[in-house]
Amino acid sequence: MPEPAANRWVLLIHQIPPKPDYFRVKVGRRLQRLGAVAIKNSVYVLPRSDETVEDFQWQSREIVAGGGEASVCEANFVDGLTDTQIEALFRTARNADYGEIVATAQRLRKATDGRGQVAADLSRLKRRLADIVAIDFFGAPRRRAAQEEVARLEARLRPRETQDLPPAHPGQAPRGATWVTRQGVYIDRIASAWLIGRFIDSKAQFKFVAAEGYRPRPGELRFDMFEAEYTHEGDACTFETLVARFGLGDRALRVIAEIVHDIDCKEAKFGRPEASGVERLVAGIARQHAEDTARLAHGAALFDALYAALAASAAETGAARKAKKTSRR
Repeated sequence: MPEPAANRWVLLIHQIPPKPDYFRVKVGRRLQRLGAVAIKNSVYVLPRSDETVEDFQWQSREIVAGGGEASVCEANFVDGLTDTQIEALFRTARNADYGEIVATAQRLRKATDGRGQVAADLSRLKRRLADIVAIDFFGAPRRRAAQEEVARLEARLRPRETQDLPPAHPGQAPRGATWVTRQGVYIDRIASAWLIGRFIDSKAQFKFVAAEGYRPRPGELRFDMFEAEYTHEGDACTFETLVARFGLGDRALRVIAEIVHDIDCKEAKFGRPEASGVERLVAGIARQHAEDTARLAHGAALFDALYAALAASAAETGAARKAKKTSRR
């Protein structure tokens, strides 16, 4: 017999008591935050993953504790709704969310309120955008428009850079250390490992461990994990932390840091046009390669090429500025 196909979807089938009203509203809002869409009355669907199964299990327990009934099941659709139609439901829902982001960002750009109030509204809007991106499972078309509008709003509030910052003095870099991070590396860990091997510790060895409960051995350096020596600091991702801590100040690295930040933090703080392309490439690497060492190898090739292109662009810009200044003398 052929092997059964892996389940594509996870369903929450529930029945909520009519009273109290607030409980029904609470469950509805929670399902919205999870990104679930309704395919029938009281039947909600999410693309199947360990995380979404757990999300629905927690919601099921909450419904039962509140006096309702709920079941969670994994499924494939063989008749009626098709996978394509269900994906379209998700894109429609997220497009509506992104439309609200666009409208709010445009309104704030025209606002006459004080700068401080607009900055506070922007901060809330960025958090809302990050929440929507996190549940945009199938790449809704209006995502880019929302990110661009938020980036324009932020640019309006941020003073324009007049010149590149000078490079800082490098910190004391380790040599041949074992760098430890969480298994299942993705954008920040892939980029950070490339940064470490290329600019910080050319003889670095990498080790991948469970996210929780690991106790480092003497001489090991952890990155992008709980209580790591190098991890998120404030609103900076791990890549940004490494750049700052080791004084890696060239323009190309700072651009990559902005790209990695927006992808990893699921926001449009910097709005780099390269970010969406890099995000798709990294997602492709992750889908093709389950092994962390393979992800790092392919990621290194990606970031080598990106760095070379950005460095060349920076050099051309610098030469053009220099020529322009010379011609004015």
